[in-house]
Amino acid sequence: MCMKKTTTPATGVSVEFLNRFGDKILGTLSGFDRLRLRGTLRHLFQPSVMEAYLNACGVLIKDFGAFAQKLSAQVPAASYQLAQKLGRPVEYLRSNQRSKEQIAKQIAQRDKIQGGLIVILSAVEPCLSYSVRGQRQTKEIHLALEMRKCLFFYHYFFHPIFGFMHARVQSWFPFTVDFCLNGREWLARQLDRTGIGYRRAENCFIAIDDWQRAQQLAERQLQTDWAKKLSAILDRVHPLHRAICAPIGQQYYWTASATEYATDIVFRDPKALGALYPRFIQHGISSFSSPDVMRFLGRWVPATTGRVYGQFDGEIISDIKHRPEGVRIKHSLNGNSIKLYDKQGSLLRVETTINHTEQFKVYRRCQADPSRPCSWRMLRRSLTDLPRRAEVSRASNKRYLDALASTTGSTPLSKLVAKVCSPITQEGQAYRALRPWSAEDALLCQILADGKFAINGLRHRDLPSAFNSFSFKKLSSQAITRRLRLFRAHGIIRKVTKTHRYVLTPTGRLILTALCAAHRADVDQLTAIAA
Repeated sequence: MCMKKTTTPATGVSVEFLNRFGDKILGTLSGFDRLRLRGTLRHLFQPSVMEAYLNACGVLIKDFGAFAQKLSAQVPAASYQLAQKLGRPVEYLRSNQRSKEQIAKQIAQRDKIQGGLIVILSAVEPCLSYSVRGQRQTKEIHLALEMRKCLFFYHYFFHPIFGFMHARVQSWFPFTVDFCLNGREWLARQLDRTGIGYRRAENCFIAIDDWQRAQQLAERQLQTDWAKKLSAILDRVHPLHRAICAPIGQQYYWTASATEYATDIVFRDPKALGALYPRFIQHGISSFSSPDVMRFLGRWVPATTGRVYGQFDGEIISDIKHRPEGVRIKHSLNGNSIKLYDKQGSLLRVETTINHTEQFKVYRRCQADPSRPCSWRMLRRSLTDLPRRAEVSRASNKRYLDALASTTGSTPLSKLVAKVCSPITQEGQAYRALRPWSAEDALLCQILADGKFAINGLRHRDLPSAFNSFSFKKLSSQAITRRLRLFRAHGIIRKVTKTHRYVLTPTGRLILTALCAAHRADVDQLTAIAA
């Protein structure tokens, strides 16, 4: 059995953040928000296997269209029959601009539906499907998998375990199915069954009687027998699946095509969060660089330079959006992202969205050869790796909150740095004041605050290459030693016992990151903050 090499506190909130703002916090909760689980007939995505499937059904390739049309007609028929049996409406949407979820919630409220099917919505949407194509050279026809359009059926219902959710059924080969559910909706059902009181607004909990027990219930979601639960839902929304799978004896394979993992911090009152949130946004958009975003999302950044490596082929975007609920900041890296926003006045949410798992690693055995020893391998979309997906998302949220905790506070910068900008005497030795606006001290502040030294610390020998990476003049070993001694005397860094490494003190991290943020800010930004 492979043992996990790393663990992350279940809350997803750093001790530093809690120590900093704990007196203002009512509770914290980490867990999945939105989950999109996809069921696919994997073999049918290979044209050669699809042709073998037709052969098993006794159908020629030239007759594929008629065969598929006849089979596909049974999918909407099953949906109409289910809706008629339960007395629920079926609506066709001519435009995809309307929110299907909002329509379903309005119908549920109108008809006072609290359990079972709410509505079935249908719409024509793009899909990956098959067409018959010919080749001039060989004068033969074959099946080609390409983008087309077909009818999809959205079954919105209240599930006894997952709560409000929907199933999206493709009505044409290869009959992909998507189940979309919400982890907070699911958690509400768990809290109801255990008798734990709570106050909820949309998909947020703004008060829970027992936050610790709620977190344990959220963690229990990762132990779900997905195959059993999803197969039971599949039987209801897509009863034709057994007949479709029968010719070559296949089954639906379940993956998590998209996940959102949210860490919620509920403040005691909106005023407490309102005083901090503008500073969180200001720092997040002006100070977090591309290497920072890569570290947040678990990507490697060279320790020698602290910059994005030259072979990196991707896109890193940070943007800010004003919503009716408030301001949201989002950092994206090759399709994955981390967001920060406020909800319901008193709730701060950090949320990691993973669409592309190949950018992460999991410690496991080789799938093709289980006899080989465990090693770090690519994270799969399979639901088997969903616990690890939660772990890396939780760690991403934690790193982001760590960065916010070390840079945000209500203390003016002048008061924060007053002590270190004054000469001191320690054990009979006089030390000059730090000069954070001078070239040498400012550069050393930037190097010490670099995230790549946050875990293992910084060594004396790391500094020459760090200075050189900024094209700064070469410093002697004695000059570096004097500067380290100076920053240590002012309480910015401390030496790790029995090592040659130095790490930032909590006060030192606060001071240095504030100074680095001030260095990056322009006149307009500083004027806006002062106002």
